[in-house]
Parts: sequence; C-alpha cells; structure tokens
Amino acid sequence: MDKAILVGIILPQNNQIDIDNHLSELSLLAETAEIAVLGEITQKLVKVNPAFFVGKGKASQVIEQAKVLDANLIIFDEELSPAQIKNYHKLAKDIKVIDRSALILDIFKKHAKTREAKTQVELAFCQYLLPRLTRQWTHLERQMGGVGTRAGMGETQIEIDRRLIRDKISKLKLDLKKIEIERTTQSQKRKREFRVALVGYTNAGKSTLFNSLTGNNVFVQDQLFATLDTTVRKLKINKTHQVLISDTVGFIRKLPHNLVASFRSTLKELLEADLILIVLDASSVIIDDHLDTIKRVLTDLGADDIPKSLVLNKIDRVQEELELKRLRNKFSDAIFISALHHLRLDDVRDHIIDKIESDFEIFDLKIPYHKGKTISQLQGQVEILESVYGDEEIFLKIKGRKDTVEKILG
Repeated sequence: MDKAILVGIILPQNNQIDIDNHLSELSLLAETAEIAVLGEITQKLVKVNPAFFVGKGKASQVIEQAKVLDANLIIFDEELSPAQIKNYHKLAKDIKVIDRSALILDIFKKHAKTREAKTQVELAFCQYLLPRLTRQWTHLERQMGGVGTRAGMGETQIEIDRRLIRDKISKLKLDLKKIEIERTTQSQKRKREFRVALVGYTNAGKSTLFNSLTGNNVFVQDQLFATLDTTVRKLKINKTHQVLISDTVGFIRKLPHNLVASFRSTLKELLEADLILIVLDASSVIIDDHLDTIKRVLTDLGADDIPKSLVLNKIDRVQEELELKRLRNKFSDAIFISALHHLRLDDVRDHIIDKIESDFEIFDLKIPYHKGKTISQLQGQVEILESVYGDEEIFLKIKGRKDTVEKILG
C-alpha cells in the first residue's frame, strides 16, 4: 500500500478552517484510492511559486518530512503545473509527488465499470498525463498499461510515449463520439416521459435515494465516487404518474477539467431533465460549500434553466434538535429525508407529482363507446376526475398534459 503525506496551501482568500476541511476531503480521497495517510502539512502563501507552488525551502522540507515518515508519496491539494511536477521529480528522486487531480483520476480509473466510463476516464487521464510525462509516474502505471510510465526511461523514450498517448487520445475521442451517438438514440426514445435527475456532492446518498425510490440495487458504498455511470430507471409514483429517474456521478470540489469535459456525454442526462433534485448531506459541516460546488458544475454544464429542488438527506445523523431547526430555517424549501431509513420518501414522491402537474390542464371530453381504445389510453395516462356514462358516450373530466391528451385523441 502507498503511504502519503498531504500538503494544503493557505492562500489569502482561504483560512485555516477551509484548509482543514479541504485536507479532510483529500484524506477521504486518499482512503478511497487505498493510500495510507501518515500526516498533513499546511503552508501559508501570499502568492504561488511558479517552480514548486511553495518556496523551494518548504518544498525540500516537505520531501524530508516524507522521508522521516517513510512515505513514498506526497499529494498536493492544489493542481500542480507540468513544470512544477517536473521540478519535484528532480528534487524528490524516489518519492513521487502528485496533485489532487491525479489522485481523483486514479480513483475514477479504479471505479469505471462500463465501456463509456472507462473510455471517458482513460481520455481524461491521457490528456492530464501528456504535458506532465516524467519518469515519476510509476505510481499510476497501471492506468496506462505501461505506456508513458516506465521508470528509468530517457528523454527519447518519453517522446515515443508522448506520441503513443497522442494517438490514444485521438482514438478515445472517436470512441466517445460513437458512444454519444448511441446514448442520443436511447435518449430520443425516452423523450415523451418526465425526467428527474439526482445530482449531488459525492457520498451525499444519491444512489441510496435512487435505490429506495426505485427498489433498484445500484452499487452503494460509503466512499467517494463509488459509482461513475449514470443509471436510468422507470419510477412508477402512483397509478397515473411514471417518471424516468437518473442517478449521476457525484460532484466534488476542484474536479479536474479534463474529467468534467470527458464526462459531458454522461452528464447530458442532466440537461435533458425536467427536474433536478440536488441531494445534500444534512449532517455535513460544509453543506454550503457542497451546494456552491454543485451549482458551479451545473452552471458549467449549461443547466441553469432547468427547475431544481433541494433534498437534504441523512437527517437521522443530525443529532441536535437546534441544528435541525437551523437547517430547516436556512433551507426552508428543501425536502428533509433519510434515504437509508426510508424516512419521508413520500415527500419526495409528492414533490415530483407537484412538478409534473404544474403544467397540467383540466379537460371535459365526450368519447363515444366505440372508441374503447381511446378511453383505455386516457384511463392509463391521465387522471380521471369524473366520469358520467350516457346512452352512447362517456363524459369525462380529466387532468393531464395538453400534448398527452392531444396525442391520445389523435
């Protein structure tokens, strides 16, 4: 198992509490990557050093600290430039220095299961690795199957590997285009149905809520990025309401740009949603930061115009009554649930029904008895408020979407 020390930087816009929270999250990421964290180092900076991010003296001190603790890995919470990575390689020798982005990519690679997720992560990893290629990348050598990561290679070998990676990037982009066409075809078949997308910070309980609502068995594990693939299922809420609900990859602070770009086709499920449910961990002390991160990613994806509602999950973990009251005041429009314990899930279902029916209209219809198919379709797809049986026709008062009614009536 790799052993690491973590490095957090306190810039003028941050404070010690921010850095403690950020390092706590980085520690969780390391744990997910099966890396043992031996210690943490923080450094206050007025400005970033272009050579080592921190000053050269501090960089040497961090490396010495890693040697004392017998750590073989140093992980920076900030993204290091290609030049900084190369400088650390020269300074650190046998101790590998990586940044938060490399760690997240490593985790995504481990958790990718489907062809789409594997292709997306491989593309993001290649794009990240290309400008940073050095002899130091043996920590991630399993990612590339040896390409670009062999220890002891000279500059000529690096150039060969760069060419191989560029070729691989071109191929992966083509593969993703084909997969995206398949996804678009599937999506068009589902266009008529109301669509709900679950989004949230990773580990907020989205997949647990998805399972609790649908009776499904999507993989759930109490760690970051336990699942990467968007899963779509039909959810029958009541006799007349059925929706398509999707569970998407979790968001996280400072998600690598290449990864967001690569996962754009998966996240398109969000852009086609009629309603986005933002799932938050009610027990988290940095719930505001989580919400800000989610809003930023949704804006980056172009989802600003889609209706959104907040779902505060894990209320069973909020022990203090005063804290629960504060949350209810702060997030007055939110739905408070515990997906794990199936607490107040009907509030989620009722909320979805309210959103579906927000553009419903009332219709008074006369349907001749010989149009039995039309009557049957109406009974299955809209809500029958009143029915009166005449001699030759049935009088119906119904509630439903105008386009649905018009389609049935032909």
